[in-house]
Amino acid sequence: MKLLKRVLLGVVIILATASLLAVVTGNQHLFKAVSTTYLVGKTGPSIDEYAIFENRTVAAGEYQPWKISSNYNKTENKELLKHIEHYNPSAFLVVKQNEIVYEKYWDKYDENSLTNSFSVAKTFTALLIGIAIDEGKINSVDDAVGDYLPEYKDHPELKIKHLLTMSSGINFDESYKSPFGHMAKAYYGTDLKKLNENYEVTEAPGKTWRYLGGNTLILSFILEKATGTTISDYMSEKVWKPIGAKNNALWNLDHKDGREKAYCCFYSNAQDFARIGQLFLNKGKWNGQTIVTEKYINDATTLTYQLKDDNGKIVDFYGYHLWAAYYKSMNVFYARGIKGQYIIFIPQKQLVIVRLGHERGKNLPNYHPQEFFTYIDFALEQ
Repeated sequence: MKLLKRVLLGVVIILATASLLAVVTGNQHLFKAVSTTYLVGKTGPSIDEYAIFENRTVAAGEYQPWKISSNYNKTENKELLKHIEHYNPSAFLVVKQNEIVYEKYWDKYDENSLTNSFSVAKTFTALLIGIAIDEGKINSVDDAVGDYLPEYKDHPELKIKHLLTMSSGINFDESYKSPFGHMAKAYYGTDLKKLNENYEVTEAPGKTWRYLGGNTLILSFILEKATGTTISDYMSEKVWKPIGAKNNALWNLDHKDGREKAYCCFYSNAQDFARIGQLFLNKGKWNGQTIVTEKYINDATTLTYQLKDDNGKIVDFYGYHLWAAYYKSMNVFYARGIKGQYIIFIPQKQLVIVRLGHERGKNLPNYHPQEFFTYIDFALEQ
């Protein structure tokens, strides 16, 4: 009995010490991280956890149903489907010529399931920047960030365009394994604005491409300042309602009534996500209404090759918070998330592909995940 008491006392002391260290070192986010992962049998974030965070609703408006193709679900390459299922999908959808031609769900998921988009949300934030420019709330992508956020006044060389192209020169980190890194603190922490103040411009902007979610957070702060509203409400008014989304979406916040995790954590479903891909295919129009100008869509998808990564590789795969590939003589653009969330659009084929799920393959040397091209091959057969 005495031994048991000593062991329990030791455990209490260790936990108390660890808790104190977490507070003293500014790592209080670890409480949330541990309690929502390891203590419930998980090893990291999942696609089904909006309920453990505060959220803001991105309200839908009048529903505009998709047209269903006469070839709906008539073509299914079994071999390619095996590859798709290898990465534990929840949804796979193909829109061709503005009609749903293929749709499949797995496990408990269906056309109305809300799951985490992860970094797909970065593309949504960039889209809102374009709309704010169209409305004159932001002058140009060449505006200095300091014109909107006084904490960057001493760096007039830092432009909005540098944030959009992941070339800000700010010393964020993007480690998804470190529990002490910027991403862990942003995901589990409670004050995104204060967190970002711990990082600064340390290199000349516009020179080196580094994929860093902190850039997207700064874009969201600019949007808040320029529009006078939250990015969820702006997304609802300017995009989600006009494109006829079926369901309200959710955007995770850092705390109750706080700020959106703009780099991540937009919860919706495959059919409504596909509308964003179709909007890009339509050059910013929806049923004849201009949501964002064609100029901004063209700028977002035009690769200038002026940037290099840390290894000196020419960046021919990234636009304004949007990935790009050249495959089978086609230009392919896509938004993507860490667990295998994709919104892919191929202008030459008038195709939109949405894949949602729990896993993603490793990146190839060209930065594209290894299973990404399988999704395109499957869709091309529809």
